[in-house]
Amino acid sequence: MIEFFIFVIMSNSNNFFAHETAVIDEGCTIGNDTKIWHFSHVMSNCVIGDRCNLGQNVVVSPDVILGNNVKVQNNVSIYTGVICEDDVFLGPSMVFTNVINPRSAINRKDEFKATTVKKGASIGANATIVCGNAIGKYAMVGAGAVVTKEVKDFALVVGNPSKQIGWVSEYGHRLNFDDEGMAKCPENNDAYKLVDGFVLKVNN
Repeated sequence: MIEFFIFVIMSNSNNFFAHETAVIDEGCTIGNDTKIWHFSHVMSNCVIGDRCNLGQNVVVSPDVILGNNVKVQNNVSIYTGVICEDDVFLGPSMVFTNVINPRSAINRKDEFKATTVKKGASIGANATIVCGNAIGKYAMVGAGAVVTKEVKDFALVVGNPSKQIGWVSEYGHRLNFDDEGMAKCPENNDAYKLVDGFVLKVNN
């Protein structure tokens, strides 16, 4: 109990909140207004940005990088090799991996593959991300999907293995493109253009 008390005093002085049951190892950088909740463990040399929220029972492995305003729901483990850019959402119990061919008897810590979740992307509950595959900007990975290849910016993917079934806006709404390859977000009227199998946001 004394150790937890000392930790909470240190947390407040650094302008982030950590629940008394959370464990934060040495060498971490944690940004302002970030919250770390019950029974979570942030391991050594992690970088966590401003205004992040780590739910209950979250594990952040060594050297992980989380940008600003990253929301991590309960029971998520973020393994070494993962980078989440700003405004990423990680749904409850979603799963990262960092080795393609794991074996208990073989140490493959030198073979970790990087996985980048780009700005604004959302990964649904219970989804699995096979390592080495980037998740594009503002992409949406459906609940329970198993991602085995790169996901494009603004793509909506679902299923096992995941397949792209459409496109979404920055606000997470389905985009319906007209014959000229143009679509607008129904929430704020932002315009998007479909060009050679990729979506670009354009000025109104």
